[in-house]
Amino acid sequence: MDFFARIAEDKIKEAMARGELSNLPGEGKPLELDDLSHVPEDLRSGYIMLKNAGFVPEEVHLAKETLALRDLIRMSRHDGERASLKKQLSEKQLRLRMLMEQRGISDSSAFTQYENRIRNKIEGESEDV
Repeated sequence: MDFFARIAEDKIKEAMARGELSNLPGEGKPLELDDLSHVPEDLRSGYIMLKNAGFVPEEVHLAKETLALRDLIRMSRHDGERASLKKQLSEKQLRLRMLMEQRGISDSSAFTQYENRIRNKIEGESEDV
């Protein structure tokens, strides 16, 4: 064991003896670890810091906006408003696809076909209601 690990271990043991580590939130429960397998190893620490600071990558923000716009389009009662929302949705989807391509995340045609089939089915059911 190296020198710093030994010091850290001693400090932890001292804190436990004083009871400073008792009754902490989540005590006795398993840790909730993030799956960072999709993040390159050399970027993980930066990713964690940004996430803890509340930063959300642009593609995540755009994905949330597209979902919100789809809901608004579905609930819209006016053709003019619906057309405006559809234009906004198209712009957001285009920007999202461009970002994904820049990051090297390809949108496979099989996924796109599946997504379109699901969307058509959902939209078809919502029109019947």
